[in-house]
Amino acid sequence: MLAVATCVALLGCLQAQKLQGHVSVILLGATGDLARKYLWQGLFQLYLDEAGQGHSFSFHGAALTATKQGQEVMAKVLESLSCPEDVAPSRCAELKDQFRRLSQYRQLKTSEDYVALSEGVEALVQQEGRREAGRLFYFSVPPFAYADIARNINSSCRPGPGAWLRVVLEKPFGHDHLSAQQLATELGSFFQEEEMYRVDHYLGKQAVAQILPFRDQNRKALDGLWNRHHVERVEIVMKETVDAEGRTSFYEEYGVIRDVLQNHLTEVLTLVAMELPYNASSAEAVLQHKLQAFRALRGLRRASAVLGQYRAYGAQVRRELRAGHSPQGRDVPRQWGAQRTGSERRADRQGGRTGKARGLGGPRRSALGRHLCCPPVASGILVHMDNLRWEGVPFILMSGKALDERVGYVRILFKNRAFCAQSEKDWVTAQSPCLPQQIIFYIGHGELGTPAVLVSRSLFKPTLPSRSWKEVEGRPGLRLFGRPLSDYYAYSPVRERDAYSILISHIFHGRKDSFVTTENLLASWVFWTPLLDSLAREVPRLYPGGAENGHLLDFEFAGGQLAFCQQQVEQLVLGPGSAPMPSDFQVLRATYRESPLVAAWPEELIAKLASDIEATAVQAVRRFGQFHLALSGGSSPIVLFQQLATGHYGFPWAHTHLWLVDERCVPLWDPESNFQGLQTHLLQHVRVPYYNVHPMPVHLHQRLCAEQDRGAQAYAEQISALVTNSSFDLVLLGMGPDGHTASLFPQSPAGLDGEQLVVLTESPSKPYHRMSLSLPLINRARKVVVLVMGRLKRDITMLVSRVGHEPKKWPISGVLPGSGQLVWYMDYEAFLG
Repeated sequence: MLAVATCVALLGCLQAQKLQGHVSVILLGATGDLARKYLWQGLFQLYLDEAGQGHSFSFHGAALTATKQGQEVMAKVLESLSCPEDVAPSRCAELKDQFRRLSQYRQLKTSEDYVALSEGVEALVQQEGRREAGRLFYFSVPPFAYADIARNINSSCRPGPGAWLRVVLEKPFGHDHLSAQQLATELGSFFQEEEMYRVDHYLGKQAVAQILPFRDQNRKALDGLWNRHHVERVEIVMKETVDAEGRTSFYEEYGVIRDVLQNHLTEVLTLVAMELPYNASSAEAVLQHKLQAFRALRGLRRASAVLGQYRAYGAQVRRELRAGHSPQGRDVPRQWGAQRTGSERRADRQGGRTGKARGLGGPRRSALGRHLCCPPVASGILVHMDNLRWEGVPFILMSGKALDERVGYVRILFKNRAFCAQSEKDWVTAQSPCLPQQIIFYIGHGELGTPAVLVSRSLFKPTLPSRSWKEVEGRPGLRLFGRPLSDYYAYSPVRERDAYSILISHIFHGRKDSFVTTENLLASWVFWTPLLDSLAREVPRLYPGGAENGHLLDFEFAGGQLAFCQQQVEQLVLGPGSAPMPSDFQVLRATYRESPLVAAWPEELIAKLASDIEATAVQAVRRFGQFHLALSGGSSPIVLFQQLATGHYGFPWAHTHLWLVDERCVPLWDPESNFQGLQTHLLQHVRVPYYNVHPMPVHLHQRLCAEQDRGAQAYAEQISALVTNSSFDLVLLGMGPDGHTASLFPQSPAGLDGEQLVVLTESPSKPYHRMSLSLPLINRARKVVVLVMGRLKRDITMLVSRVGHEPKKWPISGVLPGSGQLVWYMDYEAFLG
């Protein structure tokens, strides 16, 4: 009896395993470009993989297109589906026929349509006599349609208890941090985080998907190599030979940085740079470590980027505007925007070309969206990580259209410290320590023509899963990255698979690590948005396109900055009434309040000031053995700190003492703290001995700036003990809109005269309590620099230029070193308005 009961139980388990429930797949935008090219084929592959595994399926194509027209388009798409090479033609025809019978088209336009869809799914499940396993909605539609669709799904189309809901979203996910946050909040009001799958199709490409498994399976070999001590640089590249024709309206709104670098290449960067979790197969651990990598990215500046645009782009834009093209291609399928007529879209675009510019090339607002003044279609970006593993290692991201080849790859180039006494002809083939050492994840196309993982033979022999990756057969004459293919251990997939097929399978199985979470999405936009804003009105370099580009787009990096290797041959000729660009002006030398003045555009000004501070430091160390530098807080010095941190490797930091000019009475770890700003933007990037860093003692005995704690007197005593004659080598000041400097404010006598070196003061704005060097101490310095930046400083700049010595009204007017030098550094907006 026991044996019979066991058999019955086993049979029941097997039947339950076979009948795992019904899955409904609803493809929204089913007649659009992305669906026709990739998604239906991916869904067919899902059916091939999962048929017979226990689930039953139904596939619903949905769009705004009328039913008859939609059915005709869908029939053509289903007819064009293909099977893997190892499937016999007769079997393929049978499978396609099965898939066709399971697929149907329906128009989804009104809330009633969604109710009807849900009722149809429920009826089908009931008819099969199964339970419902889940519903998968794939949004192959433009983001402006997300909210209405999400609302209808949430109210009318959710599956019943016990069944899952998965909602798949396609980029673009916003155009900056604010818009991405708004979209995420809107979607979050309808769906849970675990229900949303944001697709970045690059994460489905086989070489990219292999990065983490490769790192995990080769931990022993890579543990000592995957860091700043051994990696010279990392290159992440996606080049295309095609131009933007047919997609110029999309590029007018987004440009290449938003289209490729902010998402595809940044996702790849995190896979290379993230700390490898102990359990690399844990989706939760992978996503958390990726988020940590996002947060370790050092902020970008305008000098972090170079931009390009092929010459024919402008003419293409004009042609497509006249033809009334809407944004097409993968990013904005046309069907879900069909309710807007071509004339409406043209009117929107034309109206949008007169709005106020902001962001990358100045997005112009219109009913349709944003347009860029000079959208780049090629760009190179220099990225650094602020962590111990990758400190100082450049990550180069590059993408563009109308380039010389179509190729994508991730290249990790290792430092080579070997010197070979023998000539190259006597080196052992592929094994000499003097050969370049690199690991390459070859995403596709190019000379090799297939995804691959390449490892220099002089490094180590890698381990890859033998069931899915095979060694590449020798191809005499083929050279990759300067070396013959025989120099590498080279592996390619046993069976090439489309990225969307892989990702759709992962969605079905609930694998979240191949998708972009809300947290990671917003972290990426936090990183990219400041750069995009700083590139406002930046004019890209023009290039002819294709092989004719020559070396015109080659760029080099030094000191945290990128620059093209070749000077542009053509010069900009300004037409009548054209406004001059920042590059038309050079550094201006003049006087202000009878002291030297240096005026320039912000980037040139900061570069000049940083160089002058370094020169002063080198001279002081040469003469006295040390350099005492007092720095103000606030927003203006931040770019200076970043410049000093990343672009001045000759700075004598080991002999530099850093002091604060003023401090807010908050704990030193508080974001409002001047010391915290100094730590974030300078100290953590340079090697100053910790005993040479002198924060102001504003937080003593668990109190802030209490008179009885004598913090000001303690700081004054420290200065007197360490700084000869209490004369700093250089003091950096700013100037507030009310004429204050340091934390010395108008109508407040503290610190404007007298014997005290350091004083407690009151600010008119929060936080009110401050500690500051006094004016007499500042005026003992050998050199005082005043940095003034921004249009908001124009009025006070004009006023102070006319007043005399009146520190009680305008404390900045009291700055005049007794035996030292005063130099003013102003950008053109502060100086000229």
